[in-house]
Amino acid sequence: MRDWKPSRLSPQDSLLTAMEVLNRTAYGIALVVGDRDRLLGTVVDGDIRRAVLKGMSLQSPVESAMKVSPVTAEADQMPEAYLNLMLSHKIQQLPLIGKTGEVVALVLLKDLQSELASGLKAVIMAGGLGTRLRPLTDAVPKPMLPMGDRPMMEHVLDRLRESGIHEVVVSTHYKGEMIQDHFGDGASMGMTIRYVNEKQQHGTIGGLRLVREQFTEPFLVINGDVLTTLDFSAMRLFHHQHQAEMTVAVRKHDVHVPYGVVQVEGASIVGLDEKPTMSLFINAGIYLINPDVIDSIPEGRPFDATDLIVTLIRNQRRVEAFPVLEYWKDIGHHPDYEQANADLQAGRMGRASQ
Repeated sequence: MRDWKPSRLSPQDSLLTAMEVLNRTAYGIALVVGDRDRLLGTVVDGDIRRAVLKGMSLQSPVESAMKVSPVTAEADQMPEAYLNLMLSHKIQQLPLIGKTGEVVALVLLKDLQSELASGLKAVIMAGGLGTRLRPLTDAVPKPMLPMGDRPMMEHVLDRLRESGIHEVVVSTHYKGEMIQDHFGDGASMGMTIRYVNEKQQHGTIGGLRLVREQFTEPFLVINGDVLTTLDFSAMRLFHHQHQAEMTVAVRKHDVHVPYGVVQVEGASIVGLDEKPTMSLFINAGIYLINPDVIDSIPEGRPFDATDLIVTLIRNQRRVEAFPVLEYWKDIGHHPDYEQANADLQAGRMGRASQ
């Protein structure tokens, strides 16, 4: 049993505060309580991300996103009863309630099971030409551009390892030998790294056909030019809970329109928004994919991640959106590269979005 009090929230605490509590405790859950520590609801990472998808901000009160009828148990049962209850409801955490309705403890599934499911594996797509970053990429592939005193892809690998991912396949093409020579088999980083070489470009995700036989469980795919502190374990849980076949990490992006936007029905103007801000979700270049999804990637021609998403949707396959609330930067252009280096130097890469 765990001390539940570090996970305590009040109904008026913000979603951002809830994120901070989840990160600090690593319990995977925060408990929203009222008078005399009576449980009002619970919040997990997926609840916050679903709230953001609905248009809420991280300053919204936690009571607007909490689960008001969570699964709980009495505090005087045997551990086997807790384990069976958690497995039957497919939950990772279980609040324990005392005789007068107050929270007294918290049970985590990982504490009850001696061995959890096999670890998440990842593929890094590192075969791009880096055309938009020339002349920097004339001599080296984009993943090997320096970020601080290390190559960009080393930061990506560090984040994967910190998230418990130790087996990685790197898909290379342009100057791929430089990547393989630098990282080798990954032993120096405490990882196992294998390589596949795209002899011709297969698009942003077509190279997965080369690794089809290496995966039997859902696996992570991340572009080699994406820097993020995204919680990959939370993304994996989200993928499982939503029974997704492909989960796409998405990033909220505000577009400021510098003109008055006219709303027209037929020939009539029915409204006018003066210089509005439109909030959109963009593809963040990070995916969780079931192995059989690779069978939807055609052979013999380039195929991008956007092509795969559209194909799955047309075939009525389950594709879910997972909002990135943590640090995220796609290194696509020179200003992105310069900003990422500045963020690294200033220590901003570990902060959640505000």
